[in-house]
Amino acid sequence: MKRMLSLVCVLASGLGAGAVAQAAPAAPAKPDAAPAAPVAITGATKIAVINFQQAVGQTNEFQRDLADLRKKYEPREQTLQQLNEQIEAEKKQLQDAGATLTDAQRQTKLHDIDDKTKNLQRSAEDLRNDEQSDGQETFQQVGQKVFDEMSTYAQQHGFNLVLDASQQNSGVLWLTPGADITSAVVEAYNVKSGIPAPAAVPSAPTPHAAAPGSRTPTH
Repeated sequence: MKRMLSLVCVLASGLGAGAVAQAAPAAPAKPDAAPAAPVAITGATKIAVINFQQAVGQTNEFQRDLADLRKKYEPREQTLQQLNEQIEAEKKQLQDAGATLTDAQRQTKLHDIDDKTKNLQRSAEDLRNDEQSDGQETFQQVGQKVFDEMSTYAQQHGFNLVLDASQQNSGVLWLTPGADITSAVVEAYNVKSGIPAPAAVPSAPTPHAAAPGSRTPTH
């Protein structure tokens, strides 16, 4: 039975910069404040590109929080692993018994295996849902702060527009290395957060649920 922990798949769940920005609470408007005038962009538009999901996943804070979530769910994973091994052992015992069992005994064992298998499936689904919920919440919390850091970095470096290459239909086909600000934003965020890199970075499988058509900036 493969290890069930799938928290890293949250990086491919569509939570990009746009989703994080939309989820951020809007600042309350002052009663007498005049509507903000649109900012006019003069001259050539300076565009940056960020792989937002990758940026969040590479921060020391997210890696630390991910390691904590792995520890949180490890006991439940071990319980399911043990149940799966028990089911497999009972299947083998039933097969080895062959014709020595009566029909009633065989049906009893089959019923027991079926009940345990259904319990395993339900428990595995509950675990997956809990992992995904916690993983998305963690991503959202760190992602909001990464979004703020990205906005600050873009303003400081004169970018008028930032595209998220981790999203479907981002429109990013090619870019120069200087336009990809992913690593720079991660570095700036890590410095600002003051959180050291974890001693052992959790292994992350390639996100398997990424939106089709998404592209990663080419360096």
